[in-house]
Amino acid sequence: MHVAYIGFGSNIGDRLVHIQNAIHALSKTEGITLQKISSVYKTDPVGYEAQAQFLNGVAAIQTNLPPLSLLHTLKNIETAIGRQHRIRWGPREIDLDILIYGDMCLQTEKLVIPHPEMHHRRFVLVPLAEIAPDVVHPIFQETIQTLLERLEDDKSVSELESIGLFETCFL
Repeated sequence: MHVAYIGFGSNIGDRLVHIQNAIHALSKTEGITLQKISSVYKTDPVGYEAQAQFLNGVAAIQTNLPPLSLLHTLKNIETAIGRQHRIRWGPREIDLDILIYGDMCLQTEKLVIPHPEMHHRRFVLVPLAEIAPDVVHPIFQETIQTLLERLEDDKSVSELESIGLFETCFL
């Protein structure tokens, strides 16, 4: 079994429902055990900025799925929720990304682990530090909390209130 961290985000339609559906689907997938879910954060878009704010967070899972199988599973969940592929970094119904998979470093055409941009993104590091501050980034060999403290990204990240329903519904 491996511990992996999955980033989730949505900025189209009923964002919270899309996230709930994704977390629920993860929790029902054979080979995946949901361990912890961060708070949900309202965040400014990165990359393509002419779009609505996102809701973002991170889930910790235990899995026996190999990385590419896990990626395939995440893409199937996105499709089932209705994700439409538009422009890079553009609006999306749901986005699920493998951030960290154990201490693995992997680079293929389809998948890079750890996520190559995570250390630059406040919307990833804030929720990840909430649930796993002492996890060590496999390349930089620094904790997530340390990476967050050194981050120069000034994008807005604010916790939504009353989203504790994740723990009661899915764990």
